[in-house]
Amino acid sequence: VQLQASGGGLVQAGGSLRLSCTASGRTFSRYVMGWFRQAPGKEREFVASISWTGGGTYYADSVKGRFIISRDNAKNTVYLQVNNLKPEDTAVYYCAASDKLIARALEYSDPDYWGQGTQVTVSS
Repeated sequence: VQLQASGGGLVQAGGSLRLSCTASGRTFSRYVMGWFRQAPGKEREFVASISWTGGGTYYADSVKGRFIISRDNAKNTVYLQVNNLKPEDTAVYYCAASDKLIARALEYSDPDYWGQGTQVTVSS
C-alpha cells in the first residue's frame, strides 16, 4: 500500500489542523492505521492508531484529549485532528499502516508501511 499524507502547516499555539493520509489500493479496510511524529533531534514516536473498523483508537499520553484519529474506509483515508496545539507538537507527522498488527500494537511495534511526512510547526 502507498500512503500520502497532507494537511500540515504553520499554526499558532492553541490552534488546530486536520492531517489526512490517503492510501492506494482496494483493501484499505484490512489495514490498521497509525500516526507517528518525529521532532528535530528526537526519535520517531507513536501518536495514535485506529483499528480496521475505527471502533478502537489508541493515543500516546502526550496527545490524549487533544488529538482525534478517525478513518473513512470508503475514501481510503485516515485523519488526525490535532487541537490545542503546543510548540512541543512541532514535528514531521507520518502516517503508517499494518496488515499484521492490531491497532494497539502500533504503539510498540513498527508498522509495515510508511507514508511520507507532513510538517507541523507550532509557534508560541
